[in-house]
Amino acid sequence: MDIIQYLDELEPVGMVLIGLVLFIIPEPATSTLGIGLIVLGGAWWFYEWNR
Repeated sequence: MDIIQYLDELEPVGMVLIGLVLFIIPEPATSTLGIGLIVLGGAWWFYEWNR
């Protein structure tokens, strides 16, 4: 179990977490940006997972 193998999965998870924080902030613009980052991070995570 090498940590280097999981670094590719760490970046999309970080993007999803940043999107979640932006979604929680009660401004319409940050909530929309947060949803976009969550969706993009999730798609990127599944792309990295299937590689």
